[in-house]
Amino acid sequence: MKNSTKLMALLLFVGFTMGAQTFEKVKDFQKFNGYFNFYYDDSNDKIYVQVDELEKEFLYVYSLSSGIGSNDIGLDRGQLGNEQVVYFKKAGNKLLLVQPNQTFRAITENELERKSVEQAFAKSILHGFDVVEEESGSYLIDFTDFLVRDAHGVSNRLKRSKQGSYSLDKSKSAFALERTKAFPKNVEFDVTLTFKGDPQGAWIRSVTPTPSLVTVAQHHSLIELPDDTFEKRLYDPRSGGYPFTYYDYATPVQESLVKRFIRRHRLEKKDPNAAISEPVEPIIYYLDNGTPEPIRSALLDGGKWWNQAFEAAGYKNAFQMKILPDDADPLDVRYNVVQWVHRSTRGWSYGASVVDPRTGEILKGHVSLGSLRIRQDFMIAQALMDKPFAERDDNYEEMLELALARIRQLSAHEIGHTLGFAHNFAASTNNRASVMDYPHPQFELEGDKISFKNAYDTGIGEWDKVTVAYAYSDFPEGTDETAALNDILKKAQDDGLRYISDQDARPKGGAHALAHLWDNGKSASSELEEMLKIRETAIHNFSIDNIRNGEAYSVLEDVFVPLYFFHRYQTEAVSKVIGGLDYNYAVKNGGQFPVKPIGQAEQKTAMESIIKTLDAEVIAIPKDKLNLFPPRAIGFNRSRESFKGRTGVSFDALSASETAADMTLELLLHPERASRLIQQKSMDKGQMGLKDVLQKTIQGTFDLSHRDAYHQEVQNTINFRVLYHIMNLAAHDQVHPQVNAIANQTLSELKTQLLSNGKNAISTEMVKRIDAFTKKPSDFKLIPVSKIPDGSPIGMDCMD
Repeated sequence: MKNSTKLMALLLFVGFTMGAQTFEKVKDFQKFNGYFNFYYDDSNDKIYVQVDELEKEFLYVYSLSSGIGSNDIGLDRGQLGNEQVVYFKKAGNKLLLVQPNQTFRAITENELERKSVEQAFAKSILHGFDVVEEESGSYLIDFTDFLVRDAHGVSNRLKRSKQGSYSLDKSKSAFALERTKAFPKNVEFDVTLTFKGDPQGAWIRSVTPTPSLVTVAQHHSLIELPDDTFEKRLYDPRSGGYPFTYYDYATPVQESLVKRFIRRHRLEKKDPNAAISEPVEPIIYYLDNGTPEPIRSALLDGGKWWNQAFEAAGYKNAFQMKILPDDADPLDVRYNVVQWVHRSTRGWSYGASVVDPRTGEILKGHVSLGSLRIRQDFMIAQALMDKPFAERDDNYEEMLELALARIRQLSAHEIGHTLGFAHNFAASTNNRASVMDYPHPQFELEGDKISFKNAYDTGIGEWDKVTVAYAYSDFPEGTDETAALNDILKKAQDDGLRYISDQDARPKGGAHALAHLWDNGKSASSELEEMLKIRETAIHNFSIDNIRNGEAYSVLEDVFVPLYFFHRYQTEAVSKVIGGLDYNYAVKNGGQFPVKPIGQAEQKTAMESIIKTLDAEVIAIPKDKLNLFPPRAIGFNRSRESFKGRTGVSFDALSASETAADMTLELLLHPERASRLIQQKSMDKGQMGLKDVLQKTIQGTFDLSHRDAYHQEVQNTINFRVLYHIMNLAAHDQVHPQVNAIANQTLSELKTQLLSNGKNAISTEMVKRIDAFTKKPSDFKLIPVSKIPDGSPIGMDCMD
């Protein structure tokens, strides 16, 4: 017993002396004791790191602690870089920082089999450090060059975004000691970096005081890896989670090499046998303490919605929201953070995570919320209200509440990504069943007024409870986990819940008839009809009283933009019904149908509703509203969110209609959709085909005539766009040849129709253009329209 005590004391002494090792080189430097001890030489602005254990893996993460402030460039404050498992390996008088290959593995007890896979695939050596001093198995290395470098790829990002060629200027770079800290399980280094170069782009010039010198701050974290008790959970494509994958070459031949698990935080019940139990450790998210009120309270409220889902999964107080302590660093891996990020223009918010590359365990959730995007919902409300500033200029409560309602949903949405959940763009068909959808505000007509009372949801959705149950349920001992997880998904299916994510919801060429961005309702067509009515009412009510006293009429024009294009996202949804499909991420014996075409009646209804967005009487800005839009006032230049046109300083009403029509036609006559229509018609003669769509389009445009000269000119402008998009199909080289044939035949028939109308300037010009195209279709290029003003994100959402 005495010998054992002496041995333990000796081991403790050795461990203490190694940890407290003082090297001659750094004995007078400022010392930081932590997961790695390190030393700061203030006379030379250098950092030295003490390495006590070789070939012990840890996690290295780099990030941006201060950004550039441009959504277009995409370098934000708090932006995470890649996480990397690394270790130090001695080679001569060097320590190499080695990143092993986590993608290709052999999970086996056979060491030689493991080595064969390790040697078959490349690893990466991130840096080589000369050993400055060695003492009793500890090594002192100069870590400065590794830290004072462009780890985040700032110069490459500036070059790729065509903002100029920049390089790191070390003479203008230095350590930021106020954010350089040491803790028992992680150490944090922060570096101010200046990049010098020749600025070429407008984006960098707009956000930098001296554009030839761009200064940001990069952050580096060395983190202890978690223990090996984390239990991975199998990925199911129906579950709503993100897959974490790797290849296991020790897998038997009859099984798949690819291993798929979900990403999730570590969460366990104190009592897994209890129906409701507190967690061993709750998941706590901290809100950026620089977030102002009333946004702060809205973000806290929305984030707390997730506890509803964890309660439904059998936890008590498992998910919590708090304010980040004033002395905490948002990039410290110990904190899950919701950060309020400022940019010069409105842009995406996003949820990112630090994940253990070995297991998929989420170690840190980090949400970045764009601060300007709340203003888009405010502007939408301002445009839709009937004369909000007729009597007083402080009548903004209803607009602000709409914007805050969206902010609550945004908070829940982005946190959801960092909990491991993907978008569910089919949730809007299930009565807004998920905060992981992109929600368009749901407005309602009440007489000649527009109600905001149900604009956004007020809590977690039924689908969100499914994703939490699948990812985080802690089952009693003896439970067949595979069967229990399948039961969760089977119940969701029986309840009618649908799940479709990003790759099948994007608009251009998309085919899924239920999964859309920024849409509402079970029926895309019915909702578009309702939106057009709301749009018509709001435009009728729109007046000078939609801005405050003393504001420029140019502001009124900008407020009108989101109202005029109010139908744009629902139009996208309707377009995907035409030639559309309904399908699931089905698995064998999962009980879901794989795929089926959308019925003829539903496609016909979609065609009837979408064609209305090409009717001048629907889409033209009323003449009495044009008097509200004079040439822009000095100091109020057009921006990316303004109307564009061809008439110089004056407001171009024809270009606005042309842009709106082109938005519809780009979706409706998309080459991929045209090819699908060929296949659809061949398999079911009763279905719509490309010829049917083109004929309906011509009937809804060329066959219209308007007594009002203004409306007729708007219709002529729209008809030219129809002509160009048919030509695009006729000349396109990435479609089935049948598409080319039908489009060319349609052009021939249209020419005959135009000639039969008698000679007039418009018909003559169109015939001339058809003849020129027919003579040499290879010369055809789709003439661009005035760019549609930025609209997405309509209120706010994510980029992942």
